[in-house]
Amino acid sequence: MAQKTNPFENMLEQLDAAAEIAGLDKQDYITLRYPERELTVNFPVKMDDGTIRVFTGYRVQHSTIRGPAKGGIRFHPDVDMDETRALAAWMTFKCAVVDIPYGGAKGGVTVDPTGLSQGEIERITRGYTAKIADFIGPEKDIPATDVNTTQQMMGWIMDTYSTLAGVYSPGVVTSKPVEAGGSVGRKEATGLGVFFVTWELAKKLNMDLAKSTVAVQGFGNVGSNAAKFLYEAGAKIVAVSDVSGGLYCEDGLDIPALLEYVDKHPRRIIEGYQQEGVKTTDNHGILTCKCDFLVLAALENQITEEVAKEVQAKVVIEGANGPTTFAGDKVLEERGIIACPDILTNAGGVTCSYFEWVQNLQHHYWDIETVNSNLERIMVKAFNEVYETAEELKIPMRMAAYIVALKRLIAAQKIRGIFL
Repeated sequence: MAQKTNPFENMLEQLDAAAEIAGLDKQDYITLRYPERELTVNFPVKMDDGTIRVFTGYRVQHSTIRGPAKGGIRFHPDVDMDETRALAAWMTFKCAVVDIPYGGAKGGVTVDPTGLSQGEIERITRGYTAKIADFIGPEKDIPATDVNTTQQMMGWIMDTYSTLAGVYSPGVVTSKPVEAGGSVGRKEATGLGVFFVTWELAKKLNMDLAKSTVAVQGFGNVGSNAAKFLYEAGAKIVAVSDVSGGLYCEDGLDIPALLEYVDKHPRRIIEGYQQEGVKTTDNHGILTCKCDFLVLAALENQITEEVAKEVQAKVVIEGANGPTTFAGDKVLEERGIIACPDILTNAGGVTCSYFEWVQNLQHHYWDIETVNSNLERIMVKAFNEVYETAEELKIPMRMAAYIVALKRLIAAQKIRGIFL
C-alpha cells in the first residue's frame, strides 16, 4: 500500500517551488512556513446510550498578517494535526489570492459522523466549541462549514460562543442559516465560484463550455452546486461520484433529476439513482474517465503520481482543498494537462463568508444580486491576475496563484515588521 502523502509537507513543497520561481529569499517568507498557533483539545461527550466518549479536536491559525484567521471546521475520521495545518495554510494563500482581509485557519474533530444522532452531533459540536472558545472570535478567528459540517452546526457554534461570551456574536462564525444572521447565497457560493473560474478559463482556452464534457468527483455541497451551474451553462455532466460510488453516462446525466433524487434520499447520496444509459463506477473511474473538465470536489490527495498518469481530462478544476499531490502535479504538467488550483478555484466560499462577516459586523444585510455580483467581480479579478501571471512567467497556474498570494503576504509582513 502506498504511503499516505503528508498534506502539510505537500503545501510546503508547493510554497517553496513558487518562491523559487519568484526569486524570493527564504527570509522573505519564512514565517509562512510555520503556523502561528496550534491547539489540540480532548473533550468528553455523553452519547445517546449513556456512555461517555472522548473526542479529539484541533484548531490551527496559520497566519494573521492580513487580518483575522478564517477557515472551516470538518468532522471526519481522518482529521489530524498535519491535515489541519495544511488546510489552514491553504486558507492563508486563498484569502490573499482573492485579496480579502483575512489570514488562514482550520479546525476539525476526529469523528465519523455517519450513524450519529442529531443530538450526539450537537453535543460534540458544542463540546468542541467550548474548548476552543478562547481561541476564536469575530476579530480573532472565524470558523465556517467544511467537510461533514452544516449550517445548523454553525448555529450551535454561534450559540455556544455567544452564551460563553455573554453577548450575541453572529460574526464569530460564517455559513450560518440566514435566519441566524447568515448571508443569502453562501451555501452555493463555493460551487458558484468554481463555475465562474471554469467559465473564464474555458474562454481563455477557446473551449466552448456548452459543448464540453465534465466529470465531478464529490457530489456534496461544492460538487453538486458546481455541477448545477455548469449544467445550466450547457455543459454535459458525464460523471459524478460521492461516498456511495460513482455514476457515468456518456450522453450526460440529468443533473436536476439527480439533485432532486439526492435531496429526497435519507442519506443524501447518489446510490440507487436510475437513468437510461447510466453505469456505476468507482472513484478511480471518475478520476480517469474521458472528459474535458475534471472537477475535484472531494478530499485532498486524490490525484497522486500514479493516478495523474491515467487522467484523461484536458483541464483539472480543484474545487476541493489539496486534491492534487506535488508529485501528481508534476505529472499533469508534463502531460500538458492544466490544473486550475484550489487556492483560486474554491475561494468563492471564503469570499462569501467574508461578505457574511461584513454584514454581521454592520448589522446590514444584502440581497442575492448584491452577493452574487460582488462574488463574480472578485473571482474574475483574481482569476485574471493568476492567469496573466502564469502567462507572463510561463508557469503553471498553481505556481502563479502562490506568487500572487506571496507578494501580498510579504508586502503586509514588511509593513508590519517583526515584533521582538
